[in-house]
Amino acid sequence: MRPQALEIRVKSPDTGPVNGMTPDQHPRAHRRRRTGLTAVAVLLGGAITLTACGGGGSGSGGGADKPKTQADVDAAAAKDASDAKIAITPKTGTSNASITSGAKVAVTDGKLTAVTMTDVASGKAVKGAITTDGRGWKPDASLDRGKKYKVAATAQDAKGRTVTETSDFGTVSASNSFIGYFTPEDGSTVGVGMPVSIKFDKAVTNKKAVESAVKVASSSGQKIVGHWFDSTRLDFRPQEYWKAGSNVTVKLKLDGVEGSSGVYGVQNKDVNFTVGRSQVSTVDAKTKMMTVVRDGKTIKTVPISAGSADHPTYNGQMVISEKYKQTRMNGDSVGFAGEYDIPDVPHAMRLSSSGTFIHGNYWGDKSIFGSANTSHGCIGLSDAKGANDPNTLGGWFYDNSMIGDLVVMKNSPDKTIKADNGLNGWNMSWSEWTAGSALGSAPGSAL
Repeated sequence: MRPQALEIRVKSPDTGPVNGMTPDQHPRAHRRRRTGLTAVAVLLGGAITLTACGGGGSGSGGGADKPKTQADVDAAAAKDASDAKIAITPKTGTSNASITSGAKVAVTDGKLTAVTMTDVASGKAVKGAITTDGRGWKPDASLDRGKKYKVAATAQDAKGRTVTETSDFGTVSASNSFIGYFTPEDGSTVGVGMPVSIKFDKAVTNKKAVESAVKVASSSGQKIVGHWFDSTRLDFRPQEYWKAGSNVTVKLKLDGVEGSSGVYGVQNKDVNFTVGRSQVSTVDAKTKMMTVVRDGKTIKTVPISAGSADHPTYNGQMVISEKYKQTRMNGDSVGFAGEYDIPDVPHAMRLSSSGTFIHGNYWGDKSIFGSANTSHGCIGLSDAKGANDPNTLGGWFYDNSMIGDLVVMKNSPDKTIKADNGLNGWNMSWSEWTAGSALGSAPGSAL
């Protein structure tokens, strides 16, 4: 019940004149009036006090307007927080994140609603996709080395409450990492002579660890062994040519592998290729003829002109590693300065790193093919200028050859080509090949 203010009137018992004076004029009456007013003031003060104590103010008796403590504020915020929990990898401050598996976002008790990743220096967005279940995100492709990135992710729980997390990090620098450039390409179809060849951009001293991180397997079940030509090149092949029609898988699990002191791999990639039909073309420098054998049957005999006596063609098994419908050949680039410069050599296919090709020849007299060796070391076939006539022998051989086919040269006065000059490891015996493995001759597994 609301307290009521009290009004009290004090009446003096002397109401008449005293000694001819009215009550207000009498000294005692004046004292009595002051006393009465005092009493009223005390009682009114009491009324005010009652009113204050009974109200809903900030006194000790009213809890509704009491100031909240920090603990109260924190508890209220926790009660309203989202159940969704976002985890961003790598954490803020990381300076050596992997470029292949270093960035990802995951969420529990909720679903991602938005994720942005930005190259800090350029401001360019990095493309990525949230998984169909809404619980993860990753970039579409590998990141760049030595870059700084920022990730911001937002998620929502079942009650619609959102949460946001961010991370700023840097990827491993180029100076502290290594990668391998490989051939053949993923998804390609190649000839039976095509090795798996990996060229590293940094010297590898921990060869055993690196070779262990590369797995090569064939559906043929052939034994596959690696061979180090030097500290930057690692090739794999079986003892004999690949089986025609087989499928080969290469798994590069180099991410985080220490190739040398303080230098780590950054790749995690699978490569698959198919071995096509078998084709081996044997060139005889003495007879000046090439016999093309496909799947064990001779399909064509072609007259050629090989290297001259002064510039003979290498002997040995050579793998076609590149094909050019038309290309320039300049003697300056291979040690024959000023001797030739042909801007439009047709139907050229590379057989060595040092410049050996099998190619069409339109500038030589037709009579030389099959009768004289006149080149600077290449194998020439009769052809036409412009590389547009498929009916020439040069055009036919080009159209019927693929990367990985073998061209075997014999009876040339030159030496056998070195195994590392191109993709020509077939010129090593199996014992020589396996001796170059950091793991020994452990077989590759069948698919």
